[in-house]
Amino acid sequence: MQLLPRSLFGRLTLVLLTGLTTTMLLSASVHLRERGRIVHEAIQGDITERTVDTVLLLDSLPPAERHRLLPVLNGEQTRVGLADAPRELPPEDARTAGAELVGEQIRKRLGADTEIEVALAGFIMSGLMHDHGSADVAGPGRHGAGRHAMASRFIVQAQLKDGTWVWFERRIPREIFEWPPQMLLTLLILLAGVVTLSLVAVRWIVRPLDRLREAADALGKDIHRPPLPETGPVEVAETSRAFNTMQRRIGRFVEDRARMLAAISHDLRTPLTRLRLRADLLDNEELGDKIRRDLDEMQSMVGATLEFMRGTASREETRSLDLIALLESLSEDAEEAGAPVRLRGQVQTPYRGRPVALKRCIGNLLDNALRYGGEAEIEVTDSETAVTVTIADRGPGIPPESLSKVFEPFWRMEGSRGRDSGGTGLGLGIARNIARAHGGDLLLHNRKDGGLCAEVTLPR
Repeated sequence: MQLLPRSLFGRLTLVLLTGLTTTMLLSASVHLRERGRIVHEAIQGDITERTVDTVLLLDSLPPAERHRLLPVLNGEQTRVGLADAPRELPPEDARTAGAELVGEQIRKRLGADTEIEVALAGFIMSGLMHDHGSADVAGPGRHGAGRHAMASRFIVQAQLKDGTWVWFERRIPREIFEWPPQMLLTLLILLAGVVTLSLVAVRWIVRPLDRLREAADALGKDIHRPPLPETGPVEVAETSRAFNTMQRRIGRFVEDRARMLAAISHDLRTPLTRLRLRADLLDNEELGDKIRRDLDEMQSMVGATLEFMRGTASREETRSLDLIALLESLSEDAEEAGAPVRLRGQVQTPYRGRPVALKRCIGNLLDNALRYGGEAEIEVTDSETAVTVTIADRGPGIPPESLSKVFEPFWRMEGSRGRDSGGTGLGLGIARNIARAHGGDLLLHNRKDGGLCAEVTLPR
């Protein structure tokens, strides 16, 4: 299963969102923990002060008046009580560094001989504090690692001078250690902003690549397409400049090759004409006929070569055309020559292409089908992405090992689809070049019930 997005836009967006979201959540978690620690230490200081003040106050009062003062000392989060003996505290492991710190601070204020017991209960979070962290928990002068705990209750009990025990229980609201709604709202706003900015930034970065992809795709259809604008960041401008240079070099190469072959083909016509005249002057009629047949074949090859070059270096403009009308015209021409052709299928919308080149492409395939099969079937399949034209015949087909070789210039098979049937061996090459010039391709395969099928794919 594909877990990562396939596009560069999707992958960059995923990396940015994952990194930024993780960073935000970790930062918020650290912030919340630090906030809880600070609040917890503030509560420790408050408990120390209240405990010391209460013990000093109760020590100064007669026992009878102490109980009357308890309702005043009790509050929503604080309970104060008196007892003849110390209460049972939570297990020993609850007496962490935080509890020891509170006990030491109270003893420092009341006297080292004062009996003090401090414990934490209802732990919310705990962990280990090292180095300077332990000093924050254990107070100045303490070093090494200490356990840091945040609890929902502080329990402190101290012995008064007359032996009476006073106990304090301070409850800490759990909401202090939970994610505040305002923080969650802030995180959502930040996350929405990060997502929006990430999408905009990634789209801005990827847009030049989209333009380059579109230009490369258009280059396969039209070597003379307008060059890319050489603007934008340095890397983008240099890439566009290199692409335009490549396009110019390819264009010059194609044009030079076309001019060279056209010149050669043109220059060959003069000696061919002289040879034809000399063949007519020969006394040996049989030898003259053989020479004239060879000259006809050479003349046909020269003409086919020019057709081949026109198929690869055509400057014909691309425009909307009715592909069905073009196919019907070719079918009618073939039927007038006595060759049956069946046409099936429809094209929903006009196709943008080069009408003359496409007519030559499909005409070559139709001529092959009629030459070797005596009849042809044309089927058109239309979709949102491409138009497919299939030309099938009932001829002998092509051996599988030769299906790729038939596109090579001047390559012809021996036997029924060979020299005796006519042709120069350039028709299929011309047809495939025209299909590829439209961004598509030409594929050949043998039919199961006999014959050859030529499939032309023309992307929209």
